[in-house]
Amino acid sequence: MDSSQIKYVVIGGGIAGVTCVETLSLFGGDASITLISASPLIKTVTNYSQITRVAETFDVEEKPLAYAEEQSKNVHVIQDSVTSLSIIDKKVYTSNGQCLLYDKLCICTGGKPRVIAKNNPLVVGIRDTESVKEFQNKVKTARRILIVGNGGIATELVYELEGCEVIWAIKDKSIAHTFVDAGAGEFFLEHLNKAKDNTQTGPSKRLKYTSAASTSPIPCGLSGGALGPDWTSNLNFHGEIDEISHRIHVEREVEVSDIMTPDEFKQSELKESLCWPDVQWPVFVSLTNGIVYGCDLVVSATGVIPNASFTNDSHINSHFEQAEDGGIKVNSCMKTNVDSVFAAGDVCTASWEHSQHWLQMRLWSQARQMGCYAAKCMIADVKKEEISLDFCFELFAHMTTFFKFKVVLLGRFNAQGLENDYEVLLRVTKGEEYVKALLQDGRLVGAVLVGETDLEETFENLILNGLDLTPFKENLLEPGVDVEDFFD
Repeated sequence: MDSSQIKYVVIGGGIAGVTCVETLSLFGGDASITLISASPLIKTVTNYSQITRVAETFDVEEKPLAYAEEQSKNVHVIQDSVTSLSIIDKKVYTSNGQCLLYDKLCICTGGKPRVIAKNNPLVVGIRDTESVKEFQNKVKTARRILIVGNGGIATELVYELEGCEVIWAIKDKSIAHTFVDAGAGEFFLEHLNKAKDNTQTGPSKRLKYTSAASTSPIPCGLSGGALGPDWTSNLNFHGEIDEISHRIHVEREVEVSDIMTPDEFKQSELKESLCWPDVQWPVFVSLTNGIVYGCDLVVSATGVIPNASFTNDSHINSHFEQAEDGGIKVNSCMKTNVDSVFAAGDVCTASWEHSQHWLQMRLWSQARQMGCYAAKCMIADVKKEEISLDFCFELFAHMTTFFKFKVVLLGRFNAQGLENDYEVLLRVTKGEEYVKALLQDGRLVGAVLVGETDLEETFENLILNGLDLTPFKENLLEPGVDVEDFFD
């Protein structure tokens, strides 16, 4: 079939969807490509840099929908939401009454925040740029904020908040547990209540949001594309109290048992902790350890759930096979169980047999990788060609920043799936670096690198090569030793 006759449709303007569209445009010839986005803004990946064979960094820029059309003559964008599909006729129907034909369809509708109290205006979830703007406005008058969650957004937000007291409620024993072990959590702990370092040590490596005016809001109940890396850069999260720079209190191994109005709190006859004289709090949070806090705002940062019900048609949604985590199942070619329909990013669950060193986490880096690979799979499917699983799925690699420290996670970095059959090598320099290597049967299977360790490429190679490190493990993390010298 002539490529100019092919019709690709991509649903979702986040990192996965936009990357999918850009890759289709690059390799798909003259095919017609349509991007459907509920948001007037799309997330574009710029300044991409391959740090190691798998690890990468990039900027995320927010652009108007029209930007995608400006980049390629065969891309058409629509701000709308999908109401239904005809999987037999290969048609997409939108809320504005449009009907789009497709040969190949990719669902990139992302995830939505797992908010602990959906209908309470004093409980906010942070997922996209729109929710960040709403949160910024509410922070300005806040004296105390309670943050629930222990992942990336919660950890970054705890560091960024100034001018108010912060209660951080986590269900784990250590902070940032979604990404790092208890040892690294302790390493970060000493920086928790230090005054925030606002000095700029260099240009932002991975984030730049640009303002774009729009008169087209996101339809009610839908969310925009997920936040990218370094989403807090150049944003001001300052509360009402100038005298407070950084004041964090951590409540460990707890969950929220109740969220109460002032009247409900009064009727409960519970006692408030950390009382402020002559302060009337608008909301009260009861934790499972029996402690109650009054506060101005509650941030629910407890992760995301796949936005797999992407149409109003429950009959259509039920056609897609879903994994236990709610994601749409995809095989090693990013195909769903529905003919000619693919999925990528947070909405999908990778249901093929994973590499020994790879695991799925709903992160911007994997959204970009999946979007790119899904496009290549769609093109190969049209051409009826075989395609090999992309090398990025051989090894989990993620780079981020916590408390201004560079963090690199490789392989089974938190001993995922290793049970107790592994050993740990540690090197810690207080205030500078935290290096953790996980070995199984003498071979490196995972690593946590905090600080400027310069070990990411070497450790990545060691994991992928599967070398037996038993003769070298005593010297592997010795300061001043160049690990690469062992393997010349």
